Amino acid sequence: MTTAAQSLRTPSDTSRFPLRLADRMKRLGTETAFEVLVRARALEAKGRDIIHLEIGEPDFDTPENVVEAGVNALRSGWTHYGPSAGLPALREAIAGEVARTRGVSVTPEEVVVVPGGKPILFFSILALIGDGDEVIYPNPGFPIYESMIEFVGGVPVPIPLREERDFRLDVDELAAKITPRTRLIILNSPANPTGGVLTEQDIRGIAAAVADANIMVLSDEIYSRLIFEGSHFSPLSIPDFRERIILLDGFSKTYAMTGWRLGYGVMRPDLAVQIARLMTNSSSCTASFTQMAGVAALSGDQASVARMCAAFRERRDLMVDGLNSIRGFRCLRPKGAFYVFPNIEGTGRRSQDLAGRLLEEAGVACLSGTSFGKFGEGYLRFSVANSPENIGKALERIEQWVGKHL
Repeated sequence: MTTAAQSLRTPSDTSRFPLRLADRMKRLGTETAFEVLVRARALEAKGRDIIHLEIGEPDFDTPENVVEAGVNALRSGWTHYGPSAGLPALREAIAGEVARTRGVSVTPEEVVVVPGGKPILFFSILALIGDGDEVIYPNPGFPIYESMIEFVGGVPVPIPLREERDFRLDVDELAAKITPRTRLIILNSPANPTGGVLTEQDIRGIAAAVADANIMVLSDEIYSRLIFEGSHFSPLSIPDFRERIILLDGFSKTYAMTGWRLGYGVMRPDLAVQIARLMTNSSSCTASFTQMAGVAALSGDQASVARMCAAFRERRDLMVDGLNSIRGFRCLRPKGAFYVFPNIEGTGRRSQDLAGRLLEEAGVACLSGTSFGKFGEGYLRFSVANSPENIGKALERIEQWVGKHL
């Protein structure tokens, strides 16, 4: 008899007891960046020199004051369980930071601290989306959006981000996709992988499109401190929209704390209670010493953030100018994050093929645009979280490869 948990065997499976996975695991995606990193490391193990422009991780060290706070917290006994929603000191610090940067009053009861940014995404979708519920999300976009929607049985509804609009969504197109089954809209600004930034007019247009519908909006603002032109505007800043907003933010990108695993969500208190319940049932709590480091990050000198942002702006310009000088490449100048997303249709190559060949033959690791959804075909993503010297070397290698093969 066929059951919901089918036997999924691979050719290399020689066990007498095949692994029986639940059907939902077939719907679970991944992040291609980590797969490409593994391939790149394998080439390096064979003696190849690889320039890593695939991973979305700042190449800077965590600020010294944050490291010291973490070390002191370990030595001071912050090594035990804490509340599932987060330590009061950090929740208060986050509430103050969000209130200052978004211009709204925020209480600690609206804050849930989690290990990284992804749990807010995962838990929000788990809490809000049932079988057949529709979720509108950006495409090309962070691949875990679509993965989590499908995993819980929801219906992914992609909203295209087009180059001719600077990779900002079309508000009228978004409005046309809203149906009675729409339960959640995901926004990401500045965006991964495009670096596109939604304007205040865009955000207000989205709020008008949603109008009085009982639809939640998850605003992924993990790159909000890494903006090169203009300023960040959050939907949380619109009073009539606020109770339907879930703000996702964290410390990984802003403070180069990816390995610390520290993120947070800001949302209406009744939803915060449910997200905290999911924390209780999954991770119990976020590590206490990392939370104390987070307090130091928010309360300390912010000069390191400004320096890192300035460095990424310089590298963005280097990468964009270099790519635009290479035959077959055309690249917009992104306004935020630390990625560039060049159009490679002029090369005559499909995205995945070109990304693979640049890795294998040129020693440059990047990602296919299709790693971020079907509307990413015709593009590549390069992270500029590497030194100017390595970016320059990568551009030389790409140009040489193009000269030989195109």
